Amino acid sequence: MFWSCLSNLLTAFSHFPIFEKHHISLLRFQRVKPTEEHDVETAHGVLHVTMRGVTKGNRPTILTYHDIGLNHKSCFNSLFNYEDMQEVTQHFSVLHVDAPGQQENAPLFPAGYQYPTMDELAEMLPSVLTQLQVRSVIGIGVGAGAYILTKLALNEPSLVEGLVLINIDPCAKGWVDWAASKLSGWTSNLVDIIMGHHFSSEELTENREIIQTYRLHISQDVPQDNLAMFYSSYDSRTELQMERPVPGLNEHTVTTLRCPALLVVGDTSPAVDAVVECNSRLNPTKTTLLKVLTFLPKCILPGKLAEAFKYFVQGMGYSEATNELSSSGRLISHPGNYTPPLQQRSK
Repeated sequence: MFWSCLSNLLTAFSHFPIFEKHHISLLRFQRVKPTEEHDVETAHGVLHVTMRGVTKGNRPTILTYHDIGLNHKSCFNSLFNYEDMQEVTQHFSVLHVDAPGQQENAPLFPAGYQYPTMDELAEMLPSVLTQLQVRSVIGIGVGAGAYILTKLALNEPSLVEGLVLINIDPCAKGWVDWAASKLSGWTSNLVDIIMGHHFSSEELTENREIIQTYRLHISQDVPQDNLAMFYSSYDSRTELQMERPVPGLNEHTVTTLRCPALLVVGDTSPAVDAVVECNSRLNPTKTTLLKVLTFLPKCILPGKLAEAFKYFVQGMGYSEATNELSSSGRLISHPGNYTPPLQQRSK
């Protein structure tokens, strides 16, 4: 069932134009569910989180974690405000996490504040889930957020039922990259560095209106000192210790993700090689690599990502939660071994 649904997922992506500017809604927010904001104390500091809806029986909560330079609204609103995604999420509660100091109207950290490491950011999440009475999650993470959610799944596999990981980089920065970043730091400001994290040089030159929107958000909507601390934490990340299992040898003992995972990246993204490397470390029977012609996770037509998520949760056994969705004749079923061009399963 899992692969059949993911076959439909891949087919859905192959039949749509990749980018439609009029669907971009970078900072729009609509209260489609009752929402509660919480500042949750953890062993490594306070996390600001937003809960939409209430937990439903034993069904998991959708947990999101944003990338550097963004917060949960700027990273995920265009997806969660999309009609088809709302039809899916009416069956799930949604918990949005803002990294420390990255939420809207966040106060500046006091002098001497020690920002959590990436490991510590992941370690903060189980306490949050316990305090909010969340038993398990399906994670959606982008960039740094994808790294943090993967770390959570490695540390606490019983808490994570599935992961959608966009532009994930499982690697620590090598010394060549470190030297390049130091040189870049001498010649570029923080906003330019973070823009290079989100966009390739090709994307920076071809999508000027989007780039300007992002630049303004990154430079004006998050306190720059707070942002620098989050960036430094991600820049100092350690390697995610994962290894692809060998059937009949170590599949039950090797360290890797135990849950289904969907890896998403665009062919012009600066994260392409990193995502392919991550794919090589995961169980091919539980992992799908979805590569699209161009991909900016916050401005892609939200319907495509909503469609992907629909089939992902169906493949996990939650078809009753998504069978009310109307595909409007857009989806065509194919055998489970069908793989459209530029989109591939784990190999």
